[in-house]
Amino acid sequence: MSSTTILEFQSVTKYYKGKTEPAVDHVSFSINRGDFFGLLGPNGAGKTTSISIISSLLKPCSGSCLIYNLDSRTHLNKIKHFIGVVPQDIALYDSLSANENLIYFGSLYGLSLKKLKSTIDELLTELGLIHVKNKKISTFSGGMKRRINLIAGLLHAPKLLILDEPMVGIDVQSKNVIRKFLQKLNIEGTTIIYTSHIMEDVQKLCNQLGIIDKGKLITTASPNELLDSHKDCNNLEDVFLKLTGEKLRD
Repeated sequence: MSSTTILEFQSVTKYYKGKTEPAVDHVSFSINRGDFFGLLGPNGAGKTTSISIISSLLKPCSGSCLIYNLDSRTHLNKIKHFIGVVPQDIALYDSLSANENLIYFGSLYGLSLKKLKSTIDELLTELGLIHVKNKKISTFSGGMKRRINLIAGLLHAPKLLILDEPMVGIDVQSKNVIRKFLQKLNIEGTTIIYTSHIMEDVQKLCNQLGIIDKGKLITTASPNELLDSHKDCNNLEDVFLKLTGEKLRD
């Protein structure tokens, strides 16, 4: 692992119990400090499994995932301070206010209450939610919940932020705010891993891509490199369909 590489997936394979085909099949890629890395693939391709291994929620059957030269299987307590995870499913308590949710999640990282309150107010302000700080999550729109979900993964200032479909099902205004915020985070030094089916967002945000299908990594390249190598394609969505096929993956 070089001095600029912060994550290395080394020939990772993962089988689920009762399955004869691997969810992830000898996948290898690396992510450098400051990358905005898009991990793309159709439904069932192996993206979520890969993200779960990186997040230390799953252990690979073979191969390894190194984060800052630490193996995710054996150094979970150290690694969890480096990474922030924002899951696709909204992981908030509807009966609690935004502030109460964020204080709870921040406390899991052992942050002091004074520092935590300051960070919460700063992030709520940046994402346009300070005015609803004390309102219950049950009253929030989908876009507001997505933004709170994002904040919950940032409270401990992670060096590596993992985002699983962070903009699915939200309005254009919320998407715009989140996109600009993520670009700012990345410019300021946060390395980001991003999964999405929205190719327009991927093309705008990511400087590197990994495309996975049927558990195997098809390619890693920048968006521009992919477009340059597929002259018959007009955009990243065309390239994605060319590489993974047009067959439905319901």
